[in-house]
Amino acid sequence: MRPLQMVDTKTQYHKIKDQVDTAVLAVMESSQFIGGKVVNDFAASLAAYHGSKHVIPCANGTDALQIAMMALGLEPGDEVITPSFTYIATVEVAALLRIRPVFVDVDKQTFCIDPVEIEKAITPKTKAIVPVHLYGQAANMEAILDIARRHNLYVIEDNAQAIGNDYSFSDGSVKKTGTMGHIGCTSFYPSKNLGAFGDGGAICTDDDQLAEKIRMIASHGQSKRYYHDVVGCNSRLDAMQAAVLQVKLQYLEGYIQARRKAAGFYDAAFNNHPAISIPFRHPNNRHVFHQYTLLLHGVDRDALSQYLAEKGIPSMIYYPVPAHRQKMFDAFGGSSFHLPVTDWLTERVISLPMHTELDEEQQQFIVDHVLEFVNRSI
Repeated sequence: MRPLQMVDTKTQYHKIKDQVDTAVLAVMESSQFIGGKVVNDFAASLAAYHGSKHVIPCANGTDALQIAMMALGLEPGDEVITPSFTYIATVEVAALLRIRPVFVDVDKQTFCIDPVEIEKAITPKTKAIVPVHLYGQAANMEAILDIARRHNLYVIEDNAQAIGNDYSFSDGSVKKTGTMGHIGCTSFYPSKNLGAFGDGGAICTDDDQLAEKIRMIASHGQSKRYYHDVVGCNSRLDAMQAAVLQVKLQYLEGYIQARRKAAGFYDAAFNNHPAISIPFRHPNNRHVFHQYTLLLHGVDRDALSQYLAEKGIPSMIYYPVPAHRQKMFDAFGGSSFHLPVTDWLTERVISLPMHTELDEEQQQFIVDHVLEFVNRSI
């Protein structure tokens, strides 16, 4: 059996090695490392895949979120509503811009932001909602967009973990996550479902004026070289990463199916177990399983993680400390937020290896040891 990894990027690379190597060597031969045709071609390909009018590549997913907030004109003292049960980048950028993150609870089944809690948290200072499509599951965008319309709020989708998810509305229309709000942000960190061989990110929008502003902000605020109209930053996807992503984008649908197949194997093993809840699959979206996360009941989660490590099985806790309890948010009153579902989840979730290269022998080994520990515990 091959050694187990949370994400096996090496085996994935070797399957497309010739295409990737050719694409990267072509960039080196061209010596056009920043911007240019390769980056533009990838942006156009991703826009076509998403059904989005504009895709603006940038340096990473965190920059994408920051640039989105800057482009929408959010200012110090404004409030954005966001889940606390998320990676810190989602809310770190708000604090960096001196925008107040208002943390709300998540749905116990989907782990995504709860629209009912969003509505309760709106104040005259609220300017935007930042839903996170966590673990590959889409947030309840139909409800979120309705709230945003009624209260005249922006929606910035954090789509770092759910690229490729198809979301179905009640009228039968279908859109990709990251394309429903005013701006969608994604990450190409190597472990992501569409991962680069370094860092990278992208911003999606259908708004022409917003797209132009985003491009300016990402390039030092310049409308043309050396003419700087707004305060911006320096956030670029380099051509080598764009070349890798252009190749891998062709395989994204296959990667999604491989993840969903692996999730199905886990589901069959753990479903109906009294001490384990498998990931909820909402019927209105195609879960793309960036993570496969179990919810444990009456089981020592940390002891299970340690036991698996002793057997050579990696696992991860996403996330052991929610954002509102992080020291960095003390100045924003983080600890004052009452989020019982979030606190409950952080003590009970554990993520198992999930990637495109898992085989049944590996998964059976994982399943057997999870069940062995859990069954001894109950």
